[in-house]
Amino acid sequence: MAQSPPQSGQPPIQQLQTVADLLETPALARIYAYILQHGPTTVSEIVDELEIPQGTAYDYVQNLETAGLVQKTREQRPYEYDAESIALTLSADGETQTITPALIAAVARREKDTDIDVYIERHGLDGLAVALEYAYEYVDGTVNHRITARELDLSPLEAEIILQALEPVATEYADAAT
Repeated sequence: MAQSPPQSGQPPIQQLQTVADLLETPALARIYAYILQHGPTTVSEIVDELEIPQGTAYDYVQNLETAGLVQKTREQRPYEYDAESIALTLSADGETQTITPALIAAVARREKDTDIDVYIERHGLDGLAVALEYAYEYVDGTVNHRITARELDLSPLEAEIILQALEPVATEYADAAT
């Protein structure tokens, strides 16, 4: 079953489609994560900060606005946008996973961080979500890479690599995780 806060007013399946797009399109995920962390912001600021083509940025912001994940906070040009935090919980075959802004931010780093990209290729998005949970504990010092390796059935080297790659995301979103 999928659950998400009804704040956006969008039907759940449309929200699910947009969240799926965020998880499959790192540039879209980067824009969402940027607006969430730095909003209200303009498309011009997004283009400058993220080095995304202007047309792409306008299209992606429009998609996010249509889905109700971002909204205009200023009704005159240049428009400013702010983002709604996502919390989408999916359950299938007894397994439950929550898609959070931190997971989307981790996916957003996929374009620039090959360690995250390789990890997703090997372990999927579910594997990344679980590794992100360990990254929170790694940041607060309650686990190390060896414990993570044992728990996730990884080599110690692979665990260290993904924990270091996810450390900035876990640090940035630590308050939201608690």
